Amino acid sequence: MRTVDTALVRADVARCFAHGADVERWPVWLPHYRWVRFLERRGDTAGLVEMAAWRPFGPVGWPTWWVSEMTIEPEVPRVRYRHVRGITTGMDVAWDFAPEAGGTRVTITHRWDGPAWPLIGRFAAEAVIGPVFVHGIASRTLAGIARVAEREAGR
Repeated sequence: MRTVDTALVRADVARCFAHGADVERWPVWLPHYRWVRFLERRGDTAGLVEMAAWRPFGPVGWPTWWVSEMTIEPEVPRVRYRHVRGITTGMDVAWDFAPEAGGTRVTITHRWDGPAWPLIGRFAAEAVIGPVFVHGIASRTLAGIARVAEREAGR
């Protein structure tokens, strides 16, 4: 399974990267996030982070939860996650930030072989989990981070 969410954010790379990496503030900025907390920190650029979000379906929200190894790569700039707990264990996620005319191209890429469910694991990942849950949450997260970065940039 591979999902890609991308947006041109009308703010500079440094601002977009800072907001993308500041996951503990996401529940303040993003109403679909229930919580984000570090379970373990490894300096300023890595740690084990627990995240929980709502995947809305009209007026009803479906609770989601996962734990990831998070690595911040300021020199690239990129933020990486490797899901280590939850239904999406084994998923690799990369947030990439690239300068582009008018702002920053932010791209979130999720890659995963799916859950280890006999016969239906890959189908579940490609037909439901990726397009419905992963894209549903990532697209909202990206739009929310874009709103915050653009507001702070005065745009």
